[in-house]
Amino acid sequence: MAGQVKRVDFHTHIIPVDLPDFSKKYEGERWPIMHRTCACGANIMVGGKVFREITDQCWDPQKRIADMDREGVDIQVISPIPVTFSYWAPAEAAAVMSRLQNDFIADTVQANPQRFIGLGTVPLQDVETAIREMDRCMNELGLKGIEIGTNVNGSNLDDPSLIPFFEMCEQWEVPLFIHPWETMAKERTPRHNFMYTVGMPSETALAAASLIASGSMEKFPRLKICFAHGGGSFPYILPRLDQGWHVWPHLRLTTHPPSHYAKNFYFDSLVYDPLNIKYMVDRFGHDKVIMGSDYPFLLREIPPGQVIDETISLTEEQRRSMLGENALRFLNVLP
Repeated sequence: MAGQVKRVDFHTHIIPVDLPDFSKKYEGERWPIMHRTCACGANIMVGGKVFREITDQCWDPQKRIADMDREGVDIQVISPIPVTFSYWAPAEAAAVMSRLQNDFIADTVQANPQRFIGLGTVPLQDVETAIREMDRCMNELGLKGIEIGTNVNGSNLDDPSLIPFFEMCEQWEVPLFIHPWETMAKERTPRHNFMYTVGMPSETALAAASLIASGSMEKFPRLKICFAHGGGSFPYILPRLDQGWHVWPHLRLTTHPPSHYAKNFYFDSLVYDPLNIKYMVDRFGHDKVIMGSDYPFLLREIPPGQVIDETISLTEEQRRSMLGENALRFLNVLP
């Protein structure tokens, strides 16, 4: 698959159009429910309200492939929509939701192996169950990584209960795509869609900082992690995190300042501005930036990779790596 690949869109989302109504079988009003509005559209409903309007691009592989051909994308890496993580639910119910989506993603990849690579989801509210489903994703379904959220029911990713999960991710060489969900300060961001433009970047920064400051990245140095949306605000507050490490030595849980461990992180390229791409390349290296568009949602980049194309300071080798090769290496498809 990788031989002729030029462009890999690492950040795209998919959902089964026939997603069952879990609220009929399991308790809870937070289950995402698909309500078809027309042949080519649907609403994702949560608690009786419209959470997001979506089009058939979210579930129809042929529609996606047509868009890929038009926009010059060779491969999409497909992952669940974060609202379906369902970390709030009982673990056994969330495991059913995870399995259903993982099976759908695996089937989509199997039917179109030259065009799609799949990432799975796991019920992180119960680490043992999550590890079992991760094992199934990687060793039975042939998926190439796992997408997780930035927190688990309000607990940051430095929660001690998650250590066994990250330990197995490192041991099994499972790449992780960390995507914001259940963002911080939700009560202050309902207007102007600030949840998407301010809340999500801040939430992602908190997740990245938590993994570093807790010592998780020092304990698991081979852990492969890519953050959505260019890492949110994390790359830009990293010097401030370093300063905090220097001035509060009594709080240190790591041998080195945060910037030392941040060099292990990967970031998608969804930052919209060549100035930001240049900053990320200068700080982390071009090999840590992976093209991702957030297809098929409104905030996505069209065409995918445009911001990389427009960053004139990049060499052709750097551009080629960022547009495709970095994603395949991150996912262990290329050596």
